[in-house]
Amino acid sequence: RLKPINRMQVILQHLKMSNQADSTAEVLLEKRGGAGIITLNRPKALNALNHSMIQQIYPQLKMWEQDPETFLIIIKGTGAKAFCAGGDIRAMTEAGKAGDKLVQDFFRGEYGLNNAIGTCKKPYVALIDGITMGGGVGVSVHGHFRVATEKTLFAMPETAIGLFPDVGGGYFLPRLSGKIGYFLGLTGYRLKGRDVLKAGIATHFVESGKLPALEKDLIALKSPSKENIADLLNSYQKKSTIDQEKKFVLDEHIEKINSLFSANSMEEIVKKLKQDGSPFAIKQLETLNKMSPTSLKLTLRQLREGASMSLQEVLTMEYRLSQACMKGHDFYEGVRAVLIDKDQSPRWKPPTLEEVSDEFVDNCFKPLGNDDLKL
Repeated sequence: RLKPINRMQVILQHLKMSNQADSTAEVLLEKRGGAGIITLNRPKALNALNHSMIQQIYPQLKMWEQDPETFLIIIKGTGAKAFCAGGDIRAMTEAGKAGDKLVQDFFRGEYGLNNAIGTCKKPYVALIDGITMGGGVGVSVHGHFRVATEKTLFAMPETAIGLFPDVGGGYFLPRLSGKIGYFLGLTGYRLKGRDVLKAGIATHFVESGKLPALEKDLIALKSPSKENIADLLNSYQKKSTIDQEKKFVLDEHIEKINSLFSANSMEEIVKKLKQDGSPFAIKQLETLNKMSPTSLKLTLRQLREGASMSLQEVLTMEYRLSQACMKGHDFYEGVRAVLIDKDQSPRWKPPTLEEVSDEFVDNCFKPLGNDDLKL
């Protein structure tokens, strides 16, 4: 008869393995060859990240990082549509309205995971096939390798729902070339396919149909270095010819983006866009006019400050902003207008940029004392 403690270990081990093979689990964590594989498995919800998924991924990532037999980590999503369309916004909305501490726990957990990915000592490969927005950007962009495909649709659309481009957006967006990151973060502009590589968000482009073979080859690598992985990804990129000839979608607007989005305040950006008057500028004005004025002001400052901060400092700042948004009006109104009633006409408070005071913005950035994010 097994000794009780051993028996317990066997049962736990069995449960753990059967859980890994359970195709209904929201996240699948498995080891194949020298690779730890994270599969986001909520295809009906476009693999949106919820709190329990974050709680499962974080400790596993940390274990793999310490494990001498794990040489790389791969993250991917199931289903044909999305890598990960974001965080579980509906759960946040309900928790915020109910005064539930999930609004602290979720952001703490999510940003902790973003930081774990950004500091991971093992090569981390994100296969961002399909929709990659918000929280999905957070679990991919801070890793060493981000592989886009022709199906990739990247955006940080948070200003449209009274939030800001979080999950470390304050770190990676201002580090893109010129003012592209400011443009993407403020307008929520969507980039597709190869453009995600050209903007500097993805590190590689591989055709979607070649991903299963790529994954197999990654798993087969024997104790690879980052260089070995990069070589393999490069070889796949060379074989991927879809849209090879296409120019970067923002090419002809880069100079405008760099000059118009370099202003020090949102009011000034709007003024410059009006003065410019080109079809491109008018289109961006129309877009910005739909966004939460509060979110736009928070975002511009977040990006400007984040440009010279470490990832940890950025995530700490963003945690403060997340809690300010959860206590405010525009997040709940934005979610109502975009996701719940879908009338697409949010009533922002305050309704204009001029009415969002500097003092209000300053308060959102203030340290939270014992409640600050500890990384």
